[in-house]
Amino acid sequence: MRRVGALMVVVLVWLTWSVGGALMAPGTDTTTARLAEWARFNGMGWVVDELEQVQYQLDPPKVGGSLAGGIPVISAPKVAPTRAAHPKGWMAAPASIPAQARPALPEEGVWQTLLSLHGQPAIRAAFLRPDAQHTSYLVGVAWLNQTLVKMVLHPGYSVPGGTGWSQPFYVPSSRRDSLLATFNSGFTMQDNNGGYWQDGKTAASLRQGAASMVLYKDGRVDVVRWNAATAPGPDVAAVRQNLGMLVENGTISPDVNDTTTRTWGKTVGNTTFVWRSALGVRKDGSLVFVVGASMSVPTLANIVHDAGAVNAMELDINKAWTNFMTYSHPSPGVAVPHMLTKDAHPNPYRYLQPSSRDFVAVSAR
Repeated sequence: MRRVGALMVVVLVWLTWSVGGALMAPGTDTTTARLAEWARFNGMGWVVDELEQVQYQLDPPKVGGSLAGGIPVISAPKVAPTRAAHPKGWMAAPASIPAQARPALPEEGVWQTLLSLHGQPAIRAAFLRPDAQHTSYLVGVAWLNQTLVKMVLHPGYSVPGGTGWSQPFYVPSSRRDSLLATFNSGFTMQDNNGGYWQDGKTAASLRQGAASMVLYKDGRVDVVRWNAATAPGPDVAAVRQNLGMLVENGTISPDVNDTTTRTWGKTVGNTTFVWRSALGVRKDGSLVFVVGASMSVPTLANIVHDAGAVNAMELDINKAWTNFMTYSHPSPGVAVPHMLTKDAHPNPYRYLQPSSRDFVAVSAR
């Protein structure tokens, strides 16, 4: 009895210390998200998956209905400060995204200027409903002109975790005057079926054939199937892999209908309609980021493809992690975040303080 009692005390002390550390960690993650992440990192991801499935069955997304307030209209573009010289290369507005539900609502899928630099649209936004069934939900799509903006990957203190990274776990004050936007990265290392490499440091080995967000030292981003047999080249700053390709060479991957965890990770599955995000690159080199509620993997693939992506990958899922926000600058050194869609759940200030997960910061060139 003494041995059993001593063992129970040890377990309880460890549990208190471990869970307490997760709940008291810095950042803006909710208690539910912190507990779910703690379970995943401690070999109980299957419990989280089962609970998510039960929650989904008890509270599935609404079918039918109308979109409250209609398609958002951006009143005026935000003009962000920059010290960079006027970049070359004007990019015309991309074609409107075809409505996924008919009849289309006014301004559905139409690009609006979200943020301008040097009189040119640097970030545009379009809004639409995800499909013909879930007509009361909203999906936001952001378009980024890579001749005007540049990007850097920031690690998270839990994902990928560790120390010695070249970038901090948040956007430091010294970079906030030029900060234009931020968006979420991918799954945890346990679930993403891929790797993480940044400035010569590896958190998880890069996998041949994985969908990969490649960030270059000049601030450009590409989305590719990773085929390199060696380490990334000298012009690469980071490679963040996640699952398989959604769109490749302009064609939606047949794998979007694959139900195995090998392709889409140990999550709620590809056919459930939940919050999801994706990143794609268009033929002209511009990027499109998709985020919104009530999307399956095929739904997400359809939208990012219809937004013009020739290559695209899923990033993260669930309302606690998917987000895209832009920033205004009311005074020097101050960045005020604005969510792309008003129904987004994460705290908009999450990347201005230590973030548990990695993310991409967008700034002016």
